[in-house]
Amino acid sequence: MAYEIQEKRNPAIRFALLAVGWLCVALGVIGIFLPVLPTTPFLLLAAACFVRSSKRFYLWLVLHPRLGPWVRDYLDGQGIPRRAKGYAIGLMWLSIALSCYLVPLPWARAFMLTSAVLVSIYILRQKTLP
Repeated sequence: MAYEIQEKRNPAIRFALLAVGWLCVALGVIGIFLPVLPTTPFLLLAAACFVRSSKRFYLWLVLHPRLGPWVRDYLDGQGIPRRAKGYAIGLMWLSIALSCYLVPLPWARAFMLTSAVLVSIYILRQKTLP
């Protein structure tokens, strides 16, 4: 895993990245216990925030005995767990359907549906871990 960690940033941006990273870690951990909240996408977002803000926290997350394997599997190109793919796609389409129902603007609906299709294709094209 040769990822360049960038800690030389504006302090405000670094603080914001750390805050978002820790929020994502918290949501990812909650997602382990709540089946409606996906874990892997939140942990990947946390890793992306940490790699741009703190070498210490990035290494903590990637080397963590429980959380690290989910992040490492994706970053090393091994794939996304089948369950995580299902939750991510299912919850995304549920939220898009609700949004399309609530937003009457045709151009906004088209944008949301196009985004959902493209993200679904991306997720489905990733390798699948059992």
